[in-house]
Amino acid sequence: MAPADNGEGTPADDDPFGYLYADGQAAGATPPSGGGGYGYPGPRSYHQVRPVGERQYGQQPQQAPAAAYGQAPQQQPQAYGQPNAHYSAPETLPGGAPTTVTPAQHGGGGGRGRGPNTKGLLIGALAVVAAVVIGIGVAVLGGDSNDDAKGDGGGQPSGGSQSVQPSETATKKADKPVDLPKTDAKALKLEGGTATASDVQGAKADGGTYVAGFNQVGAKLTWTVNGIPKDGAYSLRVNYGVPGKDANATITVNGKAQTRPLNMENFSRAKEGDWEKGWSNTWSVVQLSKGTNAITISCEQGNQCDANFDQMWLVKGSNG
Repeated sequence: MAPADNGEGTPADDDPFGYLYADGQAAGATPPSGGGGYGYPGPRSYHQVRPVGERQYGQQPQQAPAAAYGQAPQQQPQAYGQPNAHYSAPETLPGGAPTTVTPAQHGGGGGRGRGPNTKGLLIGALAVVAAVVIGIGVAVLGGDSNDDAKGDGGGQPSGGSQSVQPSETATKKADKPVDLPKTDAKALKLEGGTATASDVQGAKADGGTYVAGFNQVGAKLTWTVNGIPKDGAYSLRVNYGVPGKDANATITVNGKAQTRPLNMENFSRAKEGDWEKGWSNTWSVVQLSKGTNAITISCEQGNQCDANFDQMWLVKGSNG
């Protein structure tokens, strides 16, 4: 409600409902009629409160016809799009709010009023395109690698026709069995007082023949060995007999004396002087060359030389 000037005077002492009481009626109060007063007679005028917008700025307010007592005041119909007579916009009053509407600014910081993030969309699109290009490149390179691996030979391994077959490899690696030479007393070269004999029983050579007389310095016997398959170490086996006591001798291969003597121990534990019970065998490692070799067993200074020799043979390797 806005104040409006309706004349002079104030309703400070007037009771708008004075007509309802006896003293009010005595004072002349009457119910309100078309005059629009408070109920007390007389041409009183004072400031009254009006509805907001009833009075337009710069215009005389239009008074609606007073409604009869007990009836609601009639309102004039308002056309669509016309301003309400009871409302006056603030901009129509002096010093009112401005009517210019400032459009919302898009972009910039702050979060409000921001437009679509076109930069983010562009980066996402470029990432997808890059992923597709990389995938195509990998697929193309993979196809080329497979084609190169196949080659012109239709997937055959390189040099397949020249590869060594398993059977050939096994044949090359496995040494063919070779029968190494053997000998006995009758095939040996005897020197320094040695000679063949057959008096003592137990010799394994044909006819029981053995080499005797190996009991002094200078006595020797030589075996010329043929058919050695390759250079290397071989085990020289010797079947011998002692008269119940230990003996040893020097081994010379192709003119070179071995540092280790041939050990002819009394392994059979025969009593001293018992040649028949003293037969046994021993071995020593010798280095031979491919082809023909000369192996000499001799009695040298420092050797215990008292033994008979029956048979000799070779075994490949350095194992006894």
